[in-house]
Amino acid sequence: MNNKTLYIIVFLCNGAFSMAQPKLPYVQPLCGTAPSTTVAALKHSEEGSKEMNANTIPAVTLPFAMTQWTPQTRTGETKCIAPYYYKDSLFSGFRGTHWISGSCMQDYGSFTVMPVVGKLKTKTADYAVPFAHANETATATYYKLVTPDFTAEISPTLRGAVMRFTILRDDSLYLLIKPNSDEALGTMKADAGTRSVSGENPVHRIYQGWGQEAGFSGWFYAQTDRPFQKTGSFSEAGIHSTTTIRHQKEGGIFIGFRLRKGETITLRAGTSFTGNPGAIANMYAEIGNRTLETVRKTAEQLWEKILSKITVETNNEQQKRIFYTALYHSMQHPRLYSDVNGNYPRFAGGKPVQNAGRTGYYDDFSMWDIYRAQLPLVEILDTSRTNAFVRSLIAKGKQGGWLPIFPCWNSYTAAMIGDHVTVAIASAYNKGIRNYNIHDAYALMRKNAFESPGDISVYRNGIGRRALHSYLSYGFIPVEDSVPDAFHKKEQVSRTLEYAYDDHALATLAAALGKAADHKLLSARALNYRNVFDASVGLMRGKHGNGNWVSPFHADKREFYITEGTPRQYTFYVPHDVPGLSELMGGTKAFERALDSLFGKDEYWHGNEPGHQIPFLYNFTDAPYKTQEKVNTILKEEYTDGPGGLSGNDDAGQMSAWYVFAAIGFYPVDPVSGNYQLCSPLFDKISLETGSGKRFNINVHKKTSKDLFIQKVEWDGKQYAQRHISYKMLSGGGQLDIWLGATPGQWNNDETHKAK
Repeated sequence: MNNKTLYIIVFLCNGAFSMAQPKLPYVQPLCGTAPSTTVAALKHSEEGSKEMNANTIPAVTLPFAMTQWTPQTRTGETKCIAPYYYKDSLFSGFRGTHWISGSCMQDYGSFTVMPVVGKLKTKTADYAVPFAHANETATATYYKLVTPDFTAEISPTLRGAVMRFTILRDDSLYLLIKPNSDEALGTMKADAGTRSVSGENPVHRIYQGWGQEAGFSGWFYAQTDRPFQKTGSFSEAGIHSTTTIRHQKEGGIFIGFRLRKGETITLRAGTSFTGNPGAIANMYAEIGNRTLETVRKTAEQLWEKILSKITVETNNEQQKRIFYTALYHSMQHPRLYSDVNGNYPRFAGGKPVQNAGRTGYYDDFSMWDIYRAQLPLVEILDTSRTNAFVRSLIAKGKQGGWLPIFPCWNSYTAAMIGDHVTVAIASAYNKGIRNYNIHDAYALMRKNAFESPGDISVYRNGIGRRALHSYLSYGFIPVEDSVPDAFHKKEQVSRTLEYAYDDHALATLAAALGKAADHKLLSARALNYRNVFDASVGLMRGKHGNGNWVSPFHADKREFYITEGTPRQYTFYVPHDVPGLSELMGGTKAFERALDSLFGKDEYWHGNEPGHQIPFLYNFTDAPYKTQEKVNTILKEEYTDGPGGLSGNDDAGQMSAWYVFAAIGFYPVDPVSGNYQLCSPLFDKISLETGSGKRFNINVHKKTSKDLFIQKVEWDGKQYAQRHISYKMLSGGGQLDIWLGATPGQWNNDETHKAK
C-alpha cells in the first residue's frame, strides 16, 4: 500500500470519525526553487531575480531540524545564492545545509557528499553530473536522483541523514566529502579503521561583524557500511595521499570502493555545532545502524503528525498541494541548535558550550519576517516548541548581555530594522504560553527599549536598537540620522513605525506585570507613528529634525527613508492602532479610500512582509467584504503549485505562513493582541489541533466554489458578532460556521462590529 492510497483515521472533537488522506504526499519541495512570474513580483522586485526568487530548497528534513539536506546545484556559501535552483542542470552532491529557507542570506557550516563513478575526479567542473527533473524524486523525507552511472538517495533525522549510493555498472565508486568553506578554512579527516570521515567548517558572521569567525563551527561525522578500499584527500592543487586536509581551497576527502552493478554504499551522517563528539553522538543516537527505509518511515510519521495539525477538505487537489507545501515551508525554522544531550555553542562567541536540556536551544530567527505570521502559527499548533523558542531568546540575551535584534548564525546581526524579539515574547506571553522566566525577559526587553551600549564597538557589533537616541529625542528618527552602523542604513520612517509597535508590545507586558510607570511611558511612545504622518499628503513621510518634511515627495517610489518599499505601502504599518491610523487619515471612509487607492494603483506588493497585514485592514472599515475579496485574489494569484509558486523570498516561512492563515480564514494583523482578523476560508472544512490538544473546527457553507463573501458567522451554534476570533477561542476548541455567498452580504457592516 503506497502513500497515495493509504488512509488514516482523524478523530474530530465532535466525536465523529472522518477518513482523510495522508498530508505528506501533497508537499512539493520543489515549489519556490524557480523565479516567480506573478504580476506583483515583476512590478515591485527592485533587485530583479534576487527578490523574485522564493529561494526555497527541496529540503529533505524534519520540522525545525538542525540540518536540512538538499541536492546541490550551486557550490559555496555565497549570500543570496541558494544551494539548489530548478533552472540548473548539474548535480554536484548532497549538501547538509544551514541555508535559511527562502532567504537572501547565506549558507554556513555546510558539507557536501558527491558520488563519482569510474576515474577519480575532484574538481566540480569535472565531476558535476547532468540531470533532468524527470529523474529526481523530491519529497520532504526522501530524495532520489537516477543518473546513467549511479542512483543517489537520502532520508533525514533531526541532526543527520542516511545516504545510499547504488552503482549502475561494474566500476569504481568514490565519495567526495568536502566542507563548503569559501574562506578555505575547512578541515576533513578520514579514518579507515572506523570507516569514518569527519570534518569542521568554521562559521563566519554576516551583517554586523561581517567575515569575523562566529566562534563555533559546523561539524560533520559519517560512517560507511563497507571498509574503505582507497582513501586520500584533494584540493585545488590536486589529489593527495594524506587522509587529513586542513585549510585548503576546494579541499576534501575521497573514499573509494570497487563495486559490481547494483551494489550500494550506505553513509550514515551526523552533524553538530559543538564539535566532532557531538556529531558522533547525534549520529549514533538518531541513526545507529538503521536503514534508509527505517529512517524514512520515522521521518514520514513525524511530518504526518505535524501536517495533520491542520486538516482541510476540498475537492480541489491543487489547493491542497499549495496548502501543505506552505505548511511544510512554515515548519523549518528557527532551527534546532543543540545536540541530543542538550549542548549548544554559547550565543555570541560559541564558548563555553552551554546546555539547554531536553527541550533544546534554537537559533536562526529571521525575526523581521517571522514575527508577523510564522511564529504566531507555531503558537497555535505547538505551545511546547514556542516555549522553547522564547527560552532560547532569553538565553541569548543573558549570555550576550543584550536581547538580540535578528539572531542568526548564533550571533548578533542587527540585520533588519525593528526590535521584534520583544514582539515575539509579548505575543507568546499574552496568549498564556509562559513556561519561561518572564522577569528575565522583561529586563532584557526594557534594556533594549531604553538603553544603548556605551561602547560604540559593542553597538557596531550589532547590539542594541539602531538610532534609539534619535528616536527617544525626537519621538521619531529624523533623516539627519543616517543610521550608519547598520546593514540597512537610513530607512528612518520604517524604523520609527516598527519601534512604535515594539513599544506597544512591551507596554502590554508592563501592564501585565504591574509596571505602571513603564506602561504609561511605552504606551505614549507607541503613538510615535503619528510623528511621521504628513496630513497634507495623507501618508507617512520622511521628516527632518526641525519638523520639515522631506521634499520632493514620491508616494509610489522607493525612498531612502522606507525599508524595501514605498511610502504608500509602509503607511499601513500600524498594526497595534489601526483605528488611530484611520482617524489620522480622516476617518473610516477616508481610510477605506486610501486602501482602495493602494490596490487600485496596483501598489500592493505581496512579495515583501511589511504589507502582509494590508488586505485585512478593510475589516476596520464599513466594507469588510473587501478583505474577503482581496485575500481571495492574492491566494489565487500569488501562490501556485509549480516551482515558481511563491511571489518573493519565502523568508524563513513567512510568505508560506501567510497562505496557511489566509486559506483557513483568519490572520494575526497584531500578533500581540491575540486576535485574528476573519476572511473567507478557501476550504470546505478545516480542523486545527491546537497546542492545548483541543480541536477548532471551521465549517464553510456555500452553494458554489465562486461564493466568497461572508453572509453570516456562528460560533458553537450562536450568532457571532465580531470580525475577528481570539487565541482563547482557538486554544479552547469549538466550531465556527461561516456562510458564504456570491455577492457582498451585510455581515457586520456597521460601526459596532468593527474589527479590533
